[in-house]
Amino acid sequence: MKQTTEPPVNRMYKSRIFAMLYQEKKELLDLYNAISGKHYEDPELLEINTLENAIYMTMKNDLSFLIDFRLSLYEHQSTYSPNLPLRNLFYISDLYSGMTKNSNLYGTKLVEIPAPQFVIFYNGIKEMPDRTVLRLSDAYSVKDEHPALELAAVMLNINRGHNEKLKELCKSLKDYSEYTARVREYANIMPISEAVEQAICECIQEGILAEFLTQNRAEAKQVSIYEYDEEKHMRQEREASWEEGWTTGRMELLKELIQKKLSKGMSVSEIAIELEEEEALISELIQELEK
Repeated sequence: MKQTTEPPVNRMYKSRIFAMLYQEKKELLDLYNAISGKHYEDPELLEINTLENAIYMTMKNDLSFLIDFRLSLYEHQSTYSPNLPLRNLFYISDLYSGMTKNSNLYGTKLVEIPAPQFVIFYNGIKEMPDRTVLRLSDAYSVKDEHPALELAAVMLNINRGHNEKLKELCKSLKDYSEYTARVREYANIMPISEAVEQAICECIQEGILAEFLTQNRAEAKQVSIYEYDEEKHMRQEREASWEEGWTTGRMELLKELIQKKLSKGMSVSEIAIELEEEEALISELIQELEK
């Protein structure tokens, strides 16, 4: 059996290049400063409180941390989802529950909690604007001018050519954007393992995430391969679902048309000619109508 020195891919949520990169407090503080406009210098001011074993693993978050009396939740997404605010609500509810478990929530004294900030770093292939605000109220079936419960998440497009000013303020974010762009670019012309290896080699040589990729080369390669495969799989699943829905809808429409033609006394061959379909398909659909 062939031996490998590369670690197995951990498919839990921490196995993301974004999460791996910003586990380092120094890099995370640089990112926070770029987002917030602050100028903190001491990484120890950060208190990372990401839920390691979230109950809702599909509603996981890449990073959550406290600084400046604020609770920031950062998440990377390669797929746009309008349900992100709802997922954030579930996640922050767990965080607040943990923070206040020893507080007297039934007392007369106000229990203070840190103000939340939700930021999504998007680098999917679907074209999106530089900045999009996703609101929980968008999901409400009944729209109110002033919803009783609101949650706003800011989604920032970090692909090449987007939010370049922000990326100039945070080298690691700029480098991350470039690295992932190269992996995706090379994967179009070569196997994914070769694409990742080429991207890693080039980036190290050019000083793009050089220290991170050098120190975490084997794991970064495995995780990058998994991330790309996962993204590709999800895209194929959506396409297959769309095609299935389109086919089902088309068949239902044909049945309606056939029913109308039959009521006019038309034969199978006449219906096939008029609808420009094979007689075998028309006969099959008629049998389904007669069931």
